[in-house]
Amino acid sequence: MAQTILVVDDDPAQRRILEEVVKRDGYRTITAENGQAALELLNGIHGKEISLVILDLVMPGIDGMEVLETMRPGHPSLPVIVLTAHGGIETVVKAMRAGADDFVVKPVSPERLHVSIRNALKVTALTGEINRLQKKAQGQLTFDDIIAAAPSMSNALKLGRRAAQSNIPVLIEGESGVGKEVFARAIQGESDRAGKPFITVNCGAIPENLIESILFGHEKGAFTGASEKHAGKFVEASGGTLFLDEIGELPLDMQVKLLRAIQEGEVDPIGAKKPVKVDIRLISATNRDMIEMVKQGHFREDLYYRLNVFPINIPPLRERTEDLADLIAHFVSRLAAEEGKNVAGVSPEALKMLHHYEWPGNVRQLENTIFRAIVLADGAELSVADFPQIASQVDGFDPAPMATPLPAAQTGQMPERNGGGFRQTLTEFAMSNISGDVQVTDESGNMRKLEDVEADLIRLAIDKYKGHMSEVARRLGIGRSTLYRKVRDMGLDVRGD
Repeated sequence: MAQTILVVDDDPAQRRILEEVVKRDGYRTITAENGQAALELLNGIHGKEISLVILDLVMPGIDGMEVLETMRPGHPSLPVIVLTAHGGIETVVKAMRAGADDFVVKPVSPERLHVSIRNALKVTALTGEINRLQKKAQGQLTFDDIIAAAPSMSNALKLGRRAAQSNIPVLIEGESGVGKEVFARAIQGESDRAGKPFITVNCGAIPENLIESILFGHEKGAFTGASEKHAGKFVEASGGTLFLDEIGELPLDMQVKLLRAIQEGEVDPIGAKKPVKVDIRLISATNRDMIEMVKQGHFREDLYYRLNVFPINIPPLRERTEDLADLIAHFVSRLAAEEGKNVAGVSPEALKMLHHYEWPGNVRQLENTIFRAIVLADGAELSVADFPQIASQVDGFDPAPMATPLPAAQTGQMPERNGGGFRQTLTEFAMSNISGDVQVTDESGNMRKLEDVEADLIRLAIDKYKGHMSEVARRLGIGRSTLYRKVRDMGLDVRGD
């Protein structure tokens, strides 16, 4: 789903112009005819869907300045671009002090507004990600920072908040990629250990001969290669939280020592003369069936019950599809800003396809899929063609529309790209369709110039697809930037999307 922009202007003509300019860049729009209507929209049930506000400063009743001052307490990070007919420095400074992010002088230049919108959304996305990373690094991430509005997540969130109020050992269960570590960080962030160390140990990624040293530490010279003293993860986490990820991968001999460390609240570093007291909050996570592992003798029963005091199950992404649109919007916004791409959202058809996919890799797979699509995208909106690997596994969607040969010009479809480039494609197409809509010979029967045939073919495509330049470029097998350059060089008068 594309990001939503609120346009506030008391002039109906200006509102329509702004709305068309914004829509042309791929964003959704909602409009307000005055300041009061704008505030009602921002504070209403759909207010959280608004990603940016374009605000006229001079309006009857509640003017733009008052809207800015009123909305800021409830929407401190919402970017606002103000419109002013007077570009004086005093007006600009006053608007910026009131909370505006940028200003555009009337009459509005579409190019200037486009750049302003893109930059404001990019800065907001990066600022939000920086704040999230800072909270994560400082151990202050909370459940409010997690996208988890689906009903299937309500029980996990309820248990997580309850667990945060005590020091009880927690076992987080769920498939790989559901976000178990993020959930564990939120438990710490809402506990009295917020801001304290959060130490993560992936039990399946440590070589067996180093597990004891990494977990419990060692003294200098305790074994060959121990050139200096190492505190160990338990000591590093003292006062904070120790997160043991993939706990089911821990070897049996280490399970005995882990059990003792948990029970006694102390560890024995290798080569040390006496144990070291530690004060940790223990959170474990696994994607395996721990009961079955206990039955098969691969995991100690006494350790399992010591860890599984307060179990929390995180449902897979396929069971929380209500969160899918918000997760996609979050990843598109953040990754587009990080990659410097002008991608505003996902097309309705692509969003429908993503909803039908099972997501075996869960949220981690979704993020990587959006990342790949952002890198490959040419347009302002991600389409089905930007997700070929997903489309190939979902019924009813063509995984590779660009690679499918199309019929002749009489069908109204355009040639696709091939290894010889766009001009070679045009030549082959024209030679095989001499009687079609694009004439390749003049009145004397001589071949027309390739540039003229190319111009006619582009005109035909633009007319066929009603000026939707993204579709025209896709059907012709070229990038949108290439298409716009050709249109400009040929002097064609078209209205782009």
